[in-house]
Amino acid sequence: MSNHELPRTEQTRVKRLDEKQVFDRDALNALLDEAIFGHVAVVREGKPLVLPVGIGRDGNHLLVHGSTGSGIFREIADGRDVCVAVTLLDGLVYARSAFESSMHYRSAVIMGTATVIEGDQKLAALATLTNHMMPGRWDEVRETTKKELAATMVLSIPLDVASVKVSAGPVDEFEDDGDDRSIWAGILPLRVVAGDPVPSEMTPEGTPVSPSVIAQTQRLV
Repeated sequence: MSNHELPRTEQTRVKRLDEKQVFDRDALNALLDEAIFGHVAVVREGKPLVLPVGIGRDGNHLLVHGSTGSGIFREIADGRDVCVAVTLLDGLVYARSAFESSMHYRSAVIMGTATVIEGDQKLAALATLTNHMMPGRWDEVRETTKKELAATMVLSIPLDVASVKVSAGPVDEFEDDGDDRSIWAGILPLRVVAGDPVPSEMTPEGTPVSPSVIAQTQRLV
């Protein structure tokens, strides 16, 4: 297996619609670089639990962050197995039957154990997370205080065990399928767009909108 290829193991094998599985690591990186949140799954006291978290990629590691007061984050930090799911919804597939109707999506499932990031690396990781979710914002805001830093936990999960699935094909239709062609079939593309920035109540009137906000607004059009 090359460094550009994701592992082909029983653990990472897609069993349903396996033709949609992608093994190119660049596809995983592109997905994680576009997404800004994911869902972390753990087993807590014998029961499954899923937690939405902000994410960011740092090389071959996925960064997530939360409160040091969070019991879930403390448990994730203890070295137990975790699973992270990240999905981007790209469209709805309108077929001529409900059974064949579907979605266009890019998804990844990442499995492993998390490591707590400390010291100067923690501050750098927070900068990576911030600039991933709000590009350029880290240099616009005041410095993080020691109290804020102590209240924040940053975890790093290696991207060594992951599977990627991409659904982007056309509607399933065939010349002799017997479906009524008077029913419209096709793809409805979906995307996230930004609205007009709304200032906070304590932002003085006339304060220019930050460049990072403008850049993100222009990107999400």
